[in-house]
Amino acid sequence: MVIPVSHDPAAYARSVGLDPDKLPRHIAIIMDGNGRWARAQGKERVEGHVRGAQSVDEVTEECCRLGIGQLTLYCLSSENWKRPKAELDFLMALLKQYLLGERQKILDQNIRFAVIGRREGLPEEVLTEIDENTALTRGNTGLTLCLAINYGARAEIVDAVRAIAERVKRGALDPARIDEDTVGGALYTAGMDDPDLLIRTAGEMRVSNYLLWQISYAELWVTPRFWPEFGAALLHDALRDFARRERRFGGLAQ
Repeated sequence: MVIPVSHDPAAYARSVGLDPDKLPRHIAIIMDGNGRWARAQGKERVEGHVRGAQSVDEVTEECCRLGIGQLTLYCLSSENWKRPKAELDFLMALLKQYLLGERQKILDQNIRFAVIGRREGLPEEVLTEIDENTALTRGNTGLTLCLAINYGARAEIVDAVRAIAERVKRGALDPARIDEDTVGGALYTAGMDDPDLLIRTAGEMRVSNYLLWQISYAELWVTPRFWPEFGAALLHDALRDFARRERRFGGLAQ
């Protein structure tokens, strides 16, 4: 579905019972429970990943309708390489299929595509499609769809420290001038807003090495529903709850 140019995100938000002035700019999601959903349905684990990709499509489209600035999805953690090779091969094939199959829709929806994580270990054909989508959408001005692939927050911070240390070593940076902006600018997410809302599915009460620096003041919302069950209605529930939160960022209530 292509959202028409005349679409009014604020009017749409009100039509589904959301306050457009209280929506997050950036939503991050830990998409958990594909395998458990599949087992509960008597299906193979890979079927959960296929159904989970449909949830990605539905949530992305809904964020476009609502005028959300960025959606960051935890697709593959650096720890997920411990899974069986057959499952990993399927995930890489599914990812390639998604990158190719959704390309035109991403372009039509004015979505800016981005990926964070280490490139090492990803198949060359997947990297090619990632780079193609990134290049084709660089000038788009709608939703930023950011996929965290082969991502781990501790690895991201290590890479940032290394990059900063190299600048110090070259004499390009005085250690005394290193501040939070310096660190933030060296992360994979440099130039992106921090998430306002972190959603986790499947009821797990942990952040699983995801955006540890960036979610310092994010609001957390956890649902027991598995990711393949997640869609626009549950997203609306999370957004309504977010709108009721009082975000003080360490200060006092007004």
